[in-house]
Amino acid sequence: MRLQHRDGQTVHLSYCTNVHAAEDLDGIIEQLDTYALPIREKLGTDVLGLGLWIAAPAASALVADRSALTRLTRAITERGLEVVTLNGFPYAAFQQPVVKGAVYEPDWTTPARLTYTLNLARILEHLMPDDAARGSVSTLPLAWRTPWDSERQDSCRRSLDVLANELARQDRTIRVAFEPEPGCVVENTAQAAAMLRDADTERLGVCLDLAHLACAWEDPAAALERLRAAGVPIVKTQVSAALASDDPERDAEVLARYVEPRFLHQTRGRRGLSTDDLDDALAGDRGQPWRIHYHVPIHAQPEPPLRATTGVLRDALRHLVGGPVALCDHLDVETYTWNVLPEGSRPRDPAELVAGIAAELDHARGLLEELNLNREKATWQG
Repeated sequence: MRLQHRDGQTVHLSYCTNVHAAEDLDGIIEQLDTYALPIREKLGTDVLGLGLWIAAPAASALVADRSALTRLTRAITERGLEVVTLNGFPYAAFQQPVVKGAVYEPDWTTPARLTYTLNLARILEHLMPDDAARGSVSTLPLAWRTPWDSERQDSCRRSLDVLANELARQDRTIRVAFEPEPGCVVENTAQAAAMLRDADTERLGVCLDLAHLACAWEDPAAALERLRAAGVPIVKTQVSAALASDDPERDAEVLARYVEPRFLHQTRGRRGLSTDDLDDALAGDRGQPWRIHYHVPIHAQPEPPLRATTGVLRDALRHLVGGPVALCDHLDVETYTWNVLPEGSRPRDPAELVAGIAAELDHARGLLEELNLNREKATWQG
């Protein structure tokens, strides 16, 4: 969906398709019919934006086969969909039964991560509507924090230099956004600013995930000012909410229902607790408020007495797009945990997942309209 900011910028609102398990071109096109088209129809919008996830093997195949890329571009356009951003964080198999730390592999110390990201940038050049100002690809914040040393850091720096140089050679502007995440080398905006201080910020910047921002206990206004002062652009924002508990001792039984085997749920306490998964946190210090890296639907509260960090989300959006100038024009709703939510909150079939994603997007659109962004009518030709 497109909205018009008061400064004249088009702000793109999309949903991230990494919630779906497609790993090849046929699977991607099938998910457009199963999910994206019904979501667009339910929302009554002329165009629905997708934050498309393309697994590495599928990306390689698309780059090697121009006819396949044309097929995907046509499939998107014919269904009233558009793509200006790709999620390049998960490399492959993101919805397999157990993901956990494998989502950070391969990392930016490896040629495979650079190749995958450049493939996505080349694909996005073809998928983007003709009138889109620019495209974005989000990626992991270099690597998991261990092992980490100067040699691995230098390897990442060389890869980022090659990345920026290759992006500058493309016909259209594609920027890559590094996404701070709990437990990684870059976990917060201070570390992101330091990482990108000497980088090519015409091509490289930050993907600000609002659930991760909350888990880092960062104040949105201070975080945005920190990035501005460092000259680091916010290339993309993932509109997401984390799980929160004000009293984990009281809430332990309910929190335990969110322990699941697929994803890591890094947990951060207000007074310093830091664990790599929710079950580790439950076995430790429960005497301080927690925020948990568990993306929960942004339009609904989790099981009481737990909360979602929607206050952080609202505050961040106000500072990002509520002022005289939009600080980010790619907003992607990323709730990839629908299929691992506790029983009773989990969709039972594709129709219920369609309804849930549509409700999230409608809620996000409403928040943006409260900030005086106006809906745009579709005028472009794909």
